[in-house]
Amino acid sequence: MAHSTNENPVEWPARAVVTAGMPYGNKPLHFGHVGGVFVPADAFARFLRDRIGKDNVRFVSGTDCFGSPINEGYRKLVEAGEFDGNISDYVMRNHERQANTLRSYGISLSIYDGSGIGHAGEVHQHVSEAFIEKLHENGFLRKESTLQFYDTEAQTFLNGRQVVGHCPVQGCKSEHAYADECDLGHQYDPVDLIAPKSSVTGTVPEMRPVENWYFDLPAFSEFLKKHVEALKADPTIRDVVPQTIEEFLAPPVVYVKNEAEEAYRAIAADLPKHVFRPAEKGKQSFELEFSSIEDRDAARPLLAQANIRFRTGKTLVPFRITGNIEWGVKAPVVEGVEGLTVWCWPESLWAPISFTMAVNDELGLPRSSWQEWWCSDDAEVFQFIGQDNLYFYGVAQPAMWEALKPGNFFGGKESPALRQTTLIANHHLLLGNKKASSSGAVKPPSADELLDYYTPEQLRAHFLALGLDQKSVGFKPKPFDPDESKRTDPRVADPALKEGTLLTNVFNRLARSCFYEAQKNFEGMMPLCSISEEVVARAQKALHTYDGLMRKVELHTVMSLMDEFIRYSNKYWTDGIREAELSGDADARRQVLADSFYLLRVCTLLMHPIVPFGCEKICMQMNFDADEFFSWNYDFEGMGELCGAAELDEGAHRVRELPPRFDFFEKHESQIKKK
Repeated sequence: MAHSTNENPVEWPARAVVTAGMPYGNKPLHFGHVGGVFVPADAFARFLRDRIGKDNVRFVSGTDCFGSPINEGYRKLVEAGEFDGNISDYVMRNHERQANTLRSYGISLSIYDGSGIGHAGEVHQHVSEAFIEKLHENGFLRKESTLQFYDTEAQTFLNGRQVVGHCPVQGCKSEHAYADECDLGHQYDPVDLIAPKSSVTGTVPEMRPVENWYFDLPAFSEFLKKHVEALKADPTIRDVVPQTIEEFLAPPVVYVKNEAEEAYRAIAADLPKHVFRPAEKGKQSFELEFSSIEDRDAARPLLAQANIRFRTGKTLVPFRITGNIEWGVKAPVVEGVEGLTVWCWPESLWAPISFTMAVNDELGLPRSSWQEWWCSDDAEVFQFIGQDNLYFYGVAQPAMWEALKPGNFFGGKESPALRQTTLIANHHLLLGNKKASSSGAVKPPSADELLDYYTPEQLRAHFLALGLDQKSVGFKPKPFDPDESKRTDPRVADPALKEGTLLTNVFNRLARSCFYEAQKNFEGMMPLCSISEEVVARAQKALHTYDGLMRKVELHTVMSLMDEFIRYSNKYWTDGIREAELSGDADARRQVLADSFYLLRVCTLLMHPIVPFGCEKICMQMNFDADEFFSWNYDFEGMGELCGAAELDEGAHRVRELPPRFDFFEKHESQIKKK
């Protein structure tokens, strides 16, 4: 697109991968999955297809088929007699439900398979083996004998979700913590979990030794510090990304309650070398800072023997790669260690590469073509994630990508190294004013339940307008308001319909007005003439602003821009046609219709990523090829760019006949008052 008014054009990659995380295969999708990650990722992927060409975009995701939440969900259903089948059947049932939900919302994925499903699962097994073997070859895997929870009553090792307790990380108030990760995303050593209990039998489990592979994450401290500085300097990166990563770059610290200072003094000389820092004013704990994670870990049993309770601070610790549960991606045999599976988090990080390969396989492209998407200087990977997962994507993943250099970890010739990805982290999508969790007290509506009250496009527009890039925001759909008086009062507006009203009223009115005017007074033809200078300038300014906002993925600001531009376009039509009718000026009438069709074109192009169904109806009604209509490869100076020579000679383009009272953007049937 070449705008004479654009002095600083926005730069885009030649190719792009967009990811949307991986929902666990143990449940349907709730509104947070769809509104917090999938809809924003889909809008961005659809924009990129329009902006750089649909063949240059891969939008990938899939069901996370492995991990302890799935084992636990399956176990509970089988014990309750509510599921008859094996764990693969259980995952596949949930996967199909998830895929159907995503289709209902218009999520336009290039692939939605799973880490253990079909061809994508086979590719993922191969990729997982290659990643682990390369990390070991490069010297960044170490074998450790660690302690794992064991239920003596059930006589079984417990997976991560079968142990619950309180988070041991300083400052974390979570009382819903698992073996090594709390529900707020904090990581810790299992032995530090406070008040552990087996969810299988309700007993206190004991710790027994197991052998696993760990990635030497602390070795990448200096790399991550430089990486954070680069992120801080990048205006397209949300502040929460470097801020969260930096929290984990602190030295190893142990926090001890002030009342235990005397007991600490008694054993201080026996602890590894450390720095004592008294409690800051108003704080309840003093700090012990160690020079290494090994020294900190050596101090912990000494503190425990002295009956000193403590919490550990965020810092870089070895990142677990393998586990001991049967249901998982099979780990390769390394140094003779057999029978391990891959922990679900590391394999989730490289799963998008597996999915990209699977898509390329389906298209008949060479297996090595994945490098054009993940390694090339003219490509970029945009990863949409929730802020809770920044430890994995912002700390562990960049370090692993660096550790894999050089990049010949899929066999054959030396390949380029993986490029660091662009993280797009959203804050929490709350239900009302509280964080909703399917395992918590506030039960969120499923994404499917919302479609009983709203159209997908009403919800898409609302989710994108919430501003999750800025802060956690409450989603307050009126049909789910806990206050029955508000829920049933017709005078109380539905907050979730604010953006839907822009669609069903203003945008609809602009589109219908153009088509009905063409049918009534121009024999079903769109006039082709020079567009008014003011209109072109306003539209091109909107295009350039929109382009820049999309580069920063500021989707709520995009929605504000489009609210303003659609209302401007509709007002331009309303004021212009009124003046033309009052004056009886046929030329003025022709001009305002030409200008308004041009404005409608720009509105439709820019809203296409947000509300694709209605926009594609407008394109079809305008009688243009969709690939051409939804392309940015134009100067946007008039409608003649989309027309052939014969139409230009005739000065008109035929549009399709629009039925009476047609809606491009419909209300949900539950919102229509019954007569």
